[in-house]
Amino acid sequence: MQASRRSICNRKGMCMFKSLLCFTLAALLPCAAALADAKAPIVIKFSHVVGEDTPKGKGALLFKQLVEERLEGAVVVEVYPNSTLFGDADEVGALREGKVQMLAPSLSKFEAYTKQLQVFDLPFLFDDLEAVKRFQKRDKSRELLHSMSAQGIYGLAYWNNGMKQLTANRELRKPEDAKGLVFRIQPSSVLEAQFGQLGAKTVKMPFAEAFKALQAGTIQGTEGPWSNIASQKVDTVQPFISELNHGSLSYMLVSSKTFWASIPYQVRSELEAIIEEVSYSVSKDAETLNNNARAGIIAAGKTQVITLTAQERAAWRTALSPVWKTYEAEIGADVLRAAQAVNRR
Repeated sequence: MQASRRSICNRKGMCMFKSLLCFTLAALLPCAAALADAKAPIVIKFSHVVGEDTPKGKGALLFKQLVEERLEGAVVVEVYPNSTLFGDADEVGALREGKVQMLAPSLSKFEAYTKQLQVFDLPFLFDDLEAVKRFQKRDKSRELLHSMSAQGIYGLAYWNNGMKQLTANRELRKPEDAKGLVFRIQPSSVLEAQFGQLGAKTVKMPFAEAFKALQAGTIQGTEGPWSNIASQKVDTVQPFISELNHGSLSYMLVSSKTFWASIPYQVRSELEAIIEEVSYSVSKDAETLNNNARAGIIAAGKTQVITLTAQERAAWRTALSPVWKTYEAEIGADVLRAAQAVNRR
């Protein structure tokens, strides 16, 4: 009888011990999960192909700084500038494969994934940079941020680098002045058609290679914002720069759709707020940098800056506007109408 009682007590004691152990483990599990999270922050590898002193480069560093300040321990941002991780040709593929989590390529680089973003390459579609920015705030333009979702590319924001100018080894005042010249362009069928409409030829190459190609005479002209022209010293090998403002050079900050969706909602919301703040800063930096670059190029006096009259610029717009019709079906008539609606003429 006593043995039976001791057996019952032992069983009760064991049950109580197991219950206490289970309770203790249950209480510790959230702490263990928290410790695991603390040891494994979300890592964002931000790769880009330009220097850290450019608007894009500064934007990447500002993003890193603000994330470290506001999401310390939860998110770590690693910035890889100057193609140190991935270059022009393979960065989007690396994003889709999960080898990098954030990029900011020029919009022309996305032609293989969506035709709608070609709207930003159309010549003289936007009157000026303010018109570009107004369009980017419209619903139709916000829709374009997600036009590559089916390919796993998730657009987060537009980053502007300014309006483009045309450099050449001859004076370009009229559209026909460009006939027969060879221009460096980004990989864009719209830009190819733009120069084809002028009777000019094109070569697709990274902008960093343009200086040597201009020096060697392989190409006779190029296009880009003032800051790019100055940073690559294009003005030292091109005797003329026509201030056309015929298009904009814009980037899209993108992430992997799968990766972005995997981030906890509260963290993702804070990251999106930081991105909005950084995007504004990038735009302001670009405007300042372009104004300073233009003034510096003029002061250096190594090239002649040609400022076109309103009538001369209108002639270029008339000559190049047929390109709009060529790409209307691919881009979408609704997108073109929304883009034209932001101009104030």
